[in-house]
Amino acid sequence: MAPGVTGVPLLLSGYPVPLTARLLRVLMEGVVWPDQAEDDIIQSNVRRLRGGTMTTRFSASLLVLCFASASLGVAPSAAVAEAPTFDVQQWVMPRTPDGRPDLQGNWSNATLTQIQRAPGLGPILTPQQVAMMEGGAALGAQAGSAASDPDREAPPAGGIWTGNPLADGASGGTGGYNSVYIDGGTRVAVYNGQPRSSLITNPENGRIPPLTQEAMQRAAERRAFNSQFGEFDNPENRPLADRCLMSFGSNAGPPMLPNYFYNNNYTIVQTPDHIMIMTEMVHDTRIIRLGERVPMPEHIRPWMGDSWGHWEGDVLVVETTNLPTAQLNKHGYVYPGGSEQMKVVERFSRADESTINYEFTV
Repeated sequence: MAPGVTGVPLLLSGYPVPLTARLLRVLMEGVVWPDQAEDDIIQSNVRRLRGGTMTTRFSASLLVLCFASASLGVAPSAAVAEAPTFDVQQWVMPRTPDGRPDLQGNWSNATLTQIQRAPGLGPILTPQQVAMMEGGAALGAQAGSAASDPDREAPPAGGIWTGNPLADGASGGTGGYNSVYIDGGTRVAVYNGQPRSSLITNPENGRIPPLTQEAMQRAAERRAFNSQFGEFDNPENRPLADRCLMSFGSNAGPPMLPNYFYNNNYTIVQTPDHIMIMTEMVHDTRIIRLGERVPMPEHIRPWMGDSWGHWEGDVLVVETTNLPTAQLNKHGYVYPGGSEQMKVVERFSRADESTINYEFTV
């Protein structure tokens, strides 16, 4: 895009949509940021790993898992505000030999929809807003796939910092030749035919609740303890993803959320007494026990916690407790400051041949 251009007309069902840089950032990042050159925003695709603070209950209902083989083109959706049409006469729920819904396969939760809702947005995106997000992703993918100039000048000393912590943290300000390894999603999340503005649906504002006084006290105590060490003094001072112990953000969960970067893929294997979910990012694997619950002792806290599942009709309900401290503090991203009593409840239900509906409550 030429310098000074403030928008790109995109067509969605006959509607010309002005793609303004500021509005695109609001839609895709979930927050209002200071103005930045539109080229920087579009070409970096403005995908940001969102964190936040919470200790109180919040939940989400979203279309989160789709077959990895599903179409992932970058053109704007043709009818984003219309409910998908499925012929219920043609699709029959696949079942395992013991009669349960078959959740097995390769799935992805890559999406443009952010965890938190941008201030001022309603819960459902308009067709124009969807076109801006998906059109911006298409432009970003196009720019990122362009051939590199072999005669380009070297980057300045210290690199180029975009202000996007996900991109800056991954490249250290050096950038990359192109985006061939990047796949943060090209579509907004659609649930019950509605394009969502955030993955969080409760509280009604779609935002992670603020910390309680108790959580702020725990955070202050952690900061005081960590202040005696340098950032690189010990491996324990580094994030779990740096050490390849856990996936980026909350990819592996619970809850299982997109990282807006790459490797948002999952493999599910199912038996009568266990569900296994392997995350492509860092290859974390959750093993969920089914049947009668036998809780782990309080002091045993494995990565991703102690997960127990049971069936409520055709819905798999998974309850997780005993999350480790390292996932509950600054390295947790989704629930920093959470107490050791935190509990996550997930619900998996097969919706059609290529969709699992995934809901979670923290």
